[in-house]
Amino acid sequence: MTKGIGLSDPAEHIADLIEPTVEALGYELIRVSYGGGRKPTLQIMAEKPDGTMGVDDCAKLSRELSALMDVEDPLPDEYLLEVSSPGVDRPLTRPKDFKRWIGFDAKIELKGQIEGRRRFRGRLVSFENDTLNMYTDEGHISLNFDEISKAKLLLTDELLDAVQKQREMEQADN
Repeated sequence: MTKGIGLSDPAEHIADLIEPTVEALGYELIRVSYGGGRKPTLQIMAEKPDGTMGVDDCAKLSRELSALMDVEDPLPDEYLLEVSSPGVDRPLTRPKDFKRWIGFDAKIELKGQIEGRRRFRGRLVSFENDTLNMYTDEGHISLNFDEISKAKLLLTDELLDAVQKQREMEQADN
């Protein structure tokens, strides 16, 4: 998978395995996660390049990936396959995600610590040269993309309004 955040070894292997199929079907792979209890869940998040992902898209992708996983059999035990859209309060996993959502609030968790902290909340200000700049209640902070372990948009009225406007524009185009 292209440079991404938060992939475990099995998830990274599966991302590499399925990404060509995901892209051939016209989607972008957002995140792959694998884990859980007795019957782990393989969660695959994807979307169209325009940021949309409907129920029919999830079903189509699920069918294709299920067939691929049956043939390749990359996991040793039984698992549940879950294909979904990233949702409104989506994870940010790729540099392009951070760039796309500049001006919105996010929660970031680092692999290590900066000044004794691993977690930050604030407004995404810019993303250039693999550096995320954000403004928190404590002030400005710069974070290296490679040091981020998790990142997610925060659900705010501003985010909901922006997503709703985007959907309205897409419907007007169709």
